[in-house]
Amino acid sequence: MPRQRVVVVLAGCAFVLAAAFPVAGRQLPLAPAPKTGATVTPAFEGWYPNKDGTFSISFGYYNRNTEEAIDIPIGPNNFIEPGAQDQGQPTHFEPKRQWGVFAIKVPADFGKKEVTWTLKFRGQTYAIPGSLRPNWQIDALEGEAGSGNTPPVLKFAENGPEGAGPGGITGPPLTATAGQPLSITIFAKDDGKAAGSVATTGRGAVPVTLTWIEHQGPGVVKFTPPTARVPVAGGSATTAATFSAPGEYVVRVRANDASGIAGAGHAQCCWSNGFVKVTVK
Repeated sequence: MPRQRVVVVLAGCAFVLAAAFPVAGRQLPLAPAPKTGATVTPAFEGWYPNKDGTFSISFGYYNRNTEEAIDIPIGPNNFIEPGAQDQGQPTHFEPKRQWGVFAIKVPADFGKKEVTWTLKFRGQTYAIPGSLRPNWQIDALEGEAGSGNTPPVLKFAENGPEGAGPGGITGPPLTATAGQPLSITIFAKDDGKAAGSVATTGRGAVPVTLTWIEHQGPGVVKFTPPTARVPVAGGSATTAATFSAPGEYVVRVRANDASGIAGAGHAQCCWSNGFVKVTVK
């Protein structure tokens, strides 16, 4: 079935920040997830150290609808603080739980400070803080406990810089024309260790799965094809992105290894994000 989209505009009322659902907005534990009409909330996934001494704080979200995609533009209804309102968070929210969608890099001396992502939607406010508390450290880059499985490596040029994990890699900015397809190519490879884990025994050398997703933007983005696979040893895949309206967009490609073939999420490992900024005329 086609997915519906909802665009949220500036709300005129102020709401009290709350990290938990108001009682009236809760879904009964055994009730089936609704197709439309439900909320979207931010999720703090954890943090991980970077090789340069900085840290990355990873966030995802939960769109409680099974079919309705939601759009909340950057601004008073979708912001991160302290700092700039836009720190890489999505404005387009696909249905269901989406793990490790982006990461905020913080300096080595960040200490006990926090960054908070706030979403205001359908009359409610949801806020979640991210921090470097020790019990929230995740194995996003260093390898999954027990197997040493690390996330796929992504790059946007054959000899270009590489990135991995939720923070991933951002490619050079591109330009496009509304209604006309834009070709975007990604290179990926993996260590192949997930294929030998308990969860994937018998699958052999499972290719890296690439999924293209609209991350930010004022219109609808169609990807042809929306998914692709490349060999574990390395390869490239190209999609054609068609934008319905002019404006500033960010598209995201998620790369899953064999351990995350059904979708990112388990143990916060092992998938990677790639981002591309596109100006559409």
